[in-house]
Amino acid sequence: MRHVRCGGHVAYASGVTDARVWSVTSTVPTQDEAVKLARAAVKEKIAAGAEVTGPAVSVFWHLGELGESEEWRVTLRTSAATRDDLAAFIEDLHPWDNPEISATPVAWCTDTYADWVERTTTGPEPAV
Repeated sequence: MRHVRCGGHVAYASGVTDARVWSVTSTVPTQDEAVKLARAAVKEKIAAGAEVTGPAVSVFWHLGELGESEEWRVTLRTSAATRDDLAAFIEDLHPWDNPEISATPVAWCTDTYADWVERTTTGPEPAV
């Protein structure tokens, strides 16, 4: 187990992996916010692609109370090089103070797909 910095938070990371492609997931309260987040991450080239699914019912504890709400899931594909930047980007853009942001290494994919993800996720263009 290790801890890494993600935005202003320390993030938990389990194990070490050499995965080239990562699937990063978060949820937001509306479809419009999910599409906005997906579009922004792909436009900034920190995600190669994104999928929006939902709605789903979520049950959770929040401020000491049991909560239930409708949420939309955003699943983004990124490279190992931009995974942490993508997590920080989601955190900055997210409407909630403590959003779920989790990442799973893609255990297997074709080399051509991994090449495309790495080629596509170059990060934002430098300011001129």
